[in-house]
Amino acid sequence: MSGEERISRKLMIAATMLFFKSHRSPGVRGWELKNRLGKNYMKILELLNHKLNELGLQIKTVFEDESSQDLDRARFYITLTHPLTMSDLVTSDYRIDEVAALAITLSIIFSRGGKASLRDVLEILETKFPKWKAETYIERAVRRGYINKSEDDILSIGWRTRVELDQKELLKAIIEAQPQPEKKTDKDTQEDMQE
Repeated sequence: MSGEERISRKLMIAATMLFFKSHRSPGVRGWELKNRLGKNYMKILELLNHKLNELGLQIKTVFEDESSQDLDRARFYITLTHPLTMSDLVTSDYRIDEVAALAITLSIIFSRGGKASLRDVLEILETKFPKWKAETYIERAVRRGYINKSEDDILSIGWRTRVELDQKELLKAIIEAQPQPEKKTDKDTQEDMQE
């Protein structure tokens, strides 16, 4: 087998490992890639990443412990290179109100240092949604991997949020969001004039 054929085979193995879920959660640990591809697995991932970029995809590396940059313990995922637009979200089975509830929930968790009680989050969500809907959105976010829920009902960031979401961009978007001024009706204008 020539060197080019060997690299092509390793690219195929790496793509297969990254695209097809073999664990409870998607993604592949660095040590798994190292075992299958060899000690230069990062070079293979760089080549694969270059090919994936042509399709609007990328390989993202997520470290379990932010203080440790150990690639062998990191998890590698395939994600989109660009954020989804609203029309992409709607066609991918996400409702706008569900996305809003997820954004609110994540911002609460982020603002409280990475953990928040389910009760506190539901209390806030219930100011905008009926209780049953707020509970449904939380459960759906847990099932999809955006949020983890402990046995004592503490919510924390899930694997999917770490992979797909830029925390700084979410918080920046929330801070920059301005409430829309209410348009005055003719009746309101007439009342203002009378005062």
